[in-house]
Amino acid sequence: MAKPVRVGIIGSKFAATLHAESYRRLPEVQMVAAASLEADLPEFCRQYGIPSHYDDYRRMLAEQKPDLVSVCVPNYLHNQMVLACADAGCHAVSEKPLATTIEDAQAMIQACRRAAVRLFYAEDWFFAPALQRARQIIDEGGIGRPLYVRAKETHNGSHSIYAQRAEYCGGGAMIHLGAHPLAWVMGLAGQKVAEVRAAATAGQKANLIHHDYTGEDWGVALLEFVGGLRAVVEGNYVTVGGMDDVVEIYGSDGVIKVDMTFGSPLQVYSRKGFGYAVEKADFTHGWTRPAVDEFESLGYVAEIAEFVDCVRTDRDPPPGLRGEDGLAVLQVIFAIYESARTGRAVRIS
Repeated sequence: MAKPVRVGIIGSKFAATLHAESYRRLPEVQMVAAASLEADLPEFCRQYGIPSHYDDYRRMLAEQKPDLVSVCVPNYLHNQMVLACADAGCHAVSEKPLATTIEDAQAMIQACRRAAVRLFYAEDWFFAPALQRARQIIDEGGIGRPLYVRAKETHNGSHSIYAQRAEYCGGGAMIHLGAHPLAWVMGLAGQKVAEVRAAATAGQKANLIHHDYTGEDWGVALLEFVGGLRAVVEGNYVTVGGMDDVVEIYGSDGVIKVDMTFGSPLQVYSRKGFGYAVEKADFTHGWTRPAVDEFESLGYVAEIAEFVDCVRTDRDPPPGLRGEDGLAVLQVIFAIYESARTGRAVRIS
């Protein structure tokens, strides 16, 4: 029997739970350690059966020598931790966005190349079953030639200071939430973005609701791809009622509409409420559509399984899931910010 892929996790908060739960479902994985400065680290490790924990991620890398490391920390820390993984000879999974600057993203890619390790870009939308089925229908010609796409990820804001402050996040709702629909639309187009027109709130008092956030709480971009596809991508923190992920694809011979977060087959009416319905929902009384298994429906388990298999079989991941793809998404996001700031269209070479 092949040796299990030995996995380490840096982080112990929300993103780390998504990775740990996904790794736990894969029999070919052995989670060996986690590293974090957070007080909840021992409980996190106990919950997921991780035998060792560290308050120094570099010591974890040196002592445990994992094959694969998930970097699940605030955005501004991605660069230094991926560089440390490369120095230790470990493959790395970076959560989105890849980094908070183009220079940091490029340095991460170059360091992993020099170390002959892979840098994986964690974009779960590519593995969401509903979006995979939509892509199959498109590839079969079911809606003709795709002409226009609307895609968004929205909710009512983050409790984390690292999402609320642009210096830690790299921006606001567009980089933190809009990165998902943007990456998926770029993958669908299969061609480069030619031009961006965008609008966004400017942070703090200029925001719609979240005046304590230094990044935008609402942003929208109109993209034109080299091949002619148009797309509107949105990320916002002003949507109440739970996480709202929606994709609509309009083709020359048909339309596909995908409701990823409120498309549950369950409908529940509760007078008293219950534990959990969907991410970011404020309450569960009245009518709700509780998620069945968000780890599966949003693509996390299949995404992590892909990265693990790439390590086991020594192969590169498909387009959209490489460090270079994360860099391409970041470049478009910063073009969106430039357009929103200047009020002008931005051409992308």
